[in-house]
Amino acid sequence: MANVLYGIDQLCLQANSFTYKRVALVTNNAATTSGGILSRVALLQAGISVVKLFSPEHGLTAKGDDGAYQDHHVDTITLLPVVSLYGDHLVPAKEEMADIDCVLYDIPDVGCRFYTYLWTMTYVMEACAAFGKPFFVLDRPNPGGGDISKSEGPSLDETHCSSFIGRWDIPVRHCCTLGELAFFFAATRIKNLDLQVFKVQHWNRQQNAAAADWQFTPTSPAIRDLETVLLYPGMGMLEGINVNEGRGTEQAFKIMGAPWINAAQLHHAFTGLQLSGIASAVAEYIPAWGLYAGERCYGLQFTITDAQSFEPVKTGLALLQCIKLLYPLTCRERLYPTVANPLGSGHLDKLTGVYQSFEKLGNMLLTEFDIDKKDWLIRIQPYLLY
Repeated sequence: MANVLYGIDQLCLQANSFTYKRVALVTNNAATTSGGILSRVALLQAGISVVKLFSPEHGLTAKGDDGAYQDHHVDTITLLPVVSLYGDHLVPAKEEMADIDCVLYDIPDVGCRFYTYLWTMTYVMEACAAFGKPFFVLDRPNPGGGDISKSEGPSLDETHCSSFIGRWDIPVRHCCTLGELAFFFAATRIKNLDLQVFKVQHWNRQQNAAAADWQFTPTSPAIRDLETVLLYPGMGMLEGINVNEGRGTEQAFKIMGAPWINAAQLHHAFTGLQLSGIASAVAEYIPAWGLYAGERCYGLQFTITDAQSFEPVKTGLALLQCIKLLYPLTCRERLYPTVANPLGSGHLDKLTGVYQSFEKLGNMLLTEFDIDKKDWLIRIQPYLLY
């Protein structure tokens, strides 16, 4: 099978025909060519006139703390100015767009609605539409796979739950590339955008990255490997309640716990759910930072046993429901302050997309949280590129 080539590889091959003189690039250090060269370096080497960088949450290094302020600075590698889109503002300002001819977007995503790189893309798309700048997505495979039948809900209640971790209604696990979502949003949300996508070559969307044996570069401090990519759309929801989601350890989203959990009891209850593709074990650990830093936590450690049958969102919701039912007097919603949500309120609702989701977890069937997969396929089908 031919090697997968990313959008950045395609653009570099066509650099001679790319005539824009002053180019801005939205990127971070996780964005490389298929050969491992930083995208911004590869573009400059190909003769493309990148004059400015925009960076998302976690900064240009992709190593900044979750939700933490990122400042403007100068890139030490290219000496280009870096405008942070996760600091004083989330949207490029008029003056930051005035001296460029177009914007390129190249940031690896993980295929989850509440991962913020996607929403940074939509804000840049809106700025490009407003100021008449062409927008190019240098597309990448979805590392969790592109099989739309594996998409999972809940849907997003835009009236009550729209935020920077979910502006618009798409599934939590959407199974699309960012290029596909860019076309979808350009057609349904952002008018008058000059949009082009440099497509991935030789990608089979039925495969996740692990099955295709792609090299994975950590996309942020907590997303360190492909197993975490698959766990994250479900286990990421643990941020919404008062348990440690593995931050402060080397196993974020692979381990969870709290001082008040009985690990053996939770393990018995979780195992009894007989969820597909995942195994759990009793865990005991002390996080070095994050929630319950320095305190002994008791909980579970997770291993994906079958990526094809594993349903991360269903699993995460089932675990939330299990914890809430086992510990009704102790389990509660959690404030999760970030640059985009300084008060940290309503975080669970923003993650799930479901209004008053904490209360509903106690009395709704998990199937009531899921999307209508046929409806999502109908909505997204015209914009699928692969």
